Amino acid sequence: MLRARARALLRALPYRALSACNPSEPSVLPAHPFAFEEGCHMSDPGHTSLQASMKPRHLVMMRLGSAIGTGLFVGTGGVIAAAGPAALLAYVIAGFIVICVMRMLAEMVAADPNPGAFSYYAGKALGAPAAFATGWLWWIQMCLVVAAEAIAAAQILSELVPIVPSWVFALSFMLLFTGINLAAVGEFGEFEFWFSLVKVGFVVVFLVLGVLFLLGLTPGDSPGLTHLTETPFMPTGVSGVAAALLIVAFAFGGVEIVAIAAAETSRPAHSVAKATRAIVWRIVLFYMGSVAIMVLAMPWDDPDLHSAPFVAVLNVAGLPAVAATLGLVIVLALLSSLNANLYGGSRMVFSLAERGLVGRGRASRLFAGTNTRGVPVVSVLGTSAFGFVAVLLNYFWGEAVLGMLLSVVGSTLIVTWVCTIVSHLVLHYRARREGTELPVRMWFFPYVSWFTLACVAAVVVLGMTVPAIRTQMLLTFALTAVLYGLGVLASRRGIDALT
Repeated sequence: MLRARARALLRALPYRALSACNPSEPSVLPAHPFAFEEGCHMSDPGHTSLQASMKPRHLVMMRLGSAIGTGLFVGTGGVIAAAGPAALLAYVIAGFIVICVMRMLAEMVAADPNPGAFSYYAGKALGAPAAFATGWLWWIQMCLVVAAEAIAAAQILSELVPIVPSWVFALSFMLLFTGINLAAVGEFGEFEFWFSLVKVGFVVVFLVLGVLFLLGLTPGDSPGLTHLTETPFMPTGVSGVAAALLIVAFAFGGVEIVAIAAAETSRPAHSVAKATRAIVWRIVLFYMGSVAIMVLAMPWDDPDLHSAPFVAVLNVAGLPAVAATLGLVIVLALLSSLNANLYGGSRMVFSLAERGLVGRGRASRLFAGTNTRGVPVVSVLGTSAFGFVAVLLNYFWGEAVLGMLLSVVGSTLIVTWVCTIVSHLVLHYRARREGTELPVRMWFFPYVSWFTLACVAAVVVLGMTVPAIRTQMLLTFALTAVLYGLGVLASRRGIDALT
């Protein structure tokens, strides 16, 4: 029962200018087409800011770990059920979008790193209301996702250890990871590095065992290539691939956190470029490799493959002991995402506060403040607060309330993608006009950029044909419009009018 509830909650997870500045204040940043607008600055003189202690290997593993989560371990079965072997095609298309969007972010981060990432660049390219809307929308999503991941992990672990109530696990997770995020960012990066390494290690083991199974070197009877040669590649047609594409697109949510983390490295341009190059072939290998083994190892329409793809393949391969460990791996995947999302949310609200999008008074000073280790304590506590509230929600009402709230922000990824692409186009053209050399450049600009935007538009159109996705998108777009309106009001009347 708990596992069914946990899976339901996992499916609900979203598959992760600023005219408010005072012109009289001097800018501390150089004039640059990618730099913040005149008069806006990252921090006040004497203000303790974030510390650049994240390492490139932390970024690479964080980016990889954020891409390998419940979307892979749980959502892959739904993709195969929708498209059959053509699920590989859906992963190619969605992977192309993600890789291109991350390259665009890399170009902007390398030129002007900021923990506000896409919200910061939206402000420079599209104005204060866009920065306000995208930043707060993404922060709200992070707060809800952190709570949902704590509850889902607790429910799975409570099934494995039924003597402990799930709310106790959820509360323990929130306390643990809030504490980790209050540590120095270098310690957080090291923790997340090893957390992600466990997930990556499991996928590598699965790929090796899958190949051995197909070669007939495991206890199970190998089907060879019969499930591919005797089955149509696209058994459900183009509509099936379209449905699968929607699932895959949301499964990649979360990789944008690396753009936020890059601001806390000593060499942002070098680190983000290295992380971008490293992630391309690894996403292809892990996602495409896993799906390829699944459709080769079992019939695409096998119900077991749809409900628990990794477990099903390992059981067919005659390796039930390895399959039994997947529950713990999923828990680790959820907790790793919780850790990274709490970090990302805290840095986003920190950046919003520094840019005057939280308020000019006490609220702004509180959320933009850091301790001597460069940790934005109030921003971390503010981001984790809803997670603690969610423990109470889980105790009294289960995941019903949280699931409803998640549906409102479920399509935040689409808004993030669109804002990132449009901001990149505006800022790149601006840099070109001003003759500014960019440390990292988007491939084949502007053709790939415009094509990527067209692909995202196609995902939106396809989503509108699916009732559940359509409702989710409309709710997210409505919330974005409300936040944009508040951003317009804030820029006209001053942020203090809203706080």
